[in-house]
Amino acid sequence: MQDCKRLTVVALLALASFTAACASSNNARPRPFPMPSGAGENPVVQTADPPPSTPLPPSTPRTADLDDRSLIATALSFRGAPYRNGGSDPSGFDCSGFIQYVFAKVGLAVPREVHEQYKVGRKIDEDELKPGDLVFFHTISHGASHVGLLVGNDTFVHAPSSKGVVRVEHLSSSYWASRFLGARRVPAEPEVARRRPSAEESTVAAATGARSASRGSRAAD
Repeated sequence: MQDCKRLTVVALLALASFTAACASSNNARPRPFPMPSGAGENPVVQTADPPPSTPLPPSTPRTADLDDRSLIATALSFRGAPYRNGGSDPSGFDCSGFIQYVFAKVGLAVPREVHEQYKVGRKIDEDELKPGDLVFFHTISHGASHVGLLVGNDTFVHAPSSKGVVRVEHLSSSYWASRFLGARRVPAEPEVARRRPSAEESTVAAATGARSASRGSRAAD
């Protein structure tokens, strides 16, 4: 009986010794969750993609007006030039011929007749006037019959038939203020003025001016 107990104790001690040896040889820790196969020691940390850059708003196109200083200087250089019915050169101007010639000198063609010049560019309110704008008056008939070029806040240069020369006058004078019809602003490249007129076109314009002269002037007093 004692031999059986001794054998049982020996067997238990041997089993305990074997279990302790297995535990000491396998030092792996159980993982709480299964890992994907091939996972390394240093997993790659993924970061959120940067937000897409906000595109810049499209630039607003700028409208180009004429070089007002050049235009005005050109117009003023003809002060004292004689008035001539149907004239469109420095030997003699009528009002619309003067405007056409001055614009041609800065590289733009505008119509010959006052009523056609009144359609060029865009309409400008009287409180928005600035030097370089065309100013129109009704003088000898209804509608636009005289034109000048604004050169200051209250002054314009034109070719009137009275006193017979190109000169500067005040827009606010009683005569012109009571006859003021409207104003137009000519852009740098209006539809009717993209280039200088050719020699042939200039000849036709001169012939048209001569015919206009024979029919009577449309210029102002």
